[in-house]
Amino acid sequence: MPKITFIDHSGEARIVAASVGETLMEAGVKADIPELDAECGGACACGTCHVYVEEAFLDKVGFAGEAEQQMLDYAESPVQENSRLSCQIVVQDELDGMTVRTPAAR
Repeated sequence: MPKITFIDHSGEARIVAASVGETLMEAGVKADIPELDAECGGACACGTCHVYVEEAFLDKVGFAGEAEQQMLDYAESPVQENSRLSCQIVVQDELDGMTVRTPAAR
């Protein structure tokens, strides 16, 4: 199981053992990651699972597609080049050791 580190806006880190094939959002919700609301349940329809992916893993997770980019435009937190919706990132073995940051909830 790949281990993903979620760091919240205050700097607290939580390591989550994620299952290959589930989304990063699903793994985070199961682990009760704060600031990861996932209100739409993973339908890429709300932007409340917004995370910042560490630069070293951007090529591995890929960049946001058009629909995801449109949802990010509505995110309450600032969008950066490394912004992704965690519902659109499928966990793979090569993501082991990745760190993502959750923006502060508004």
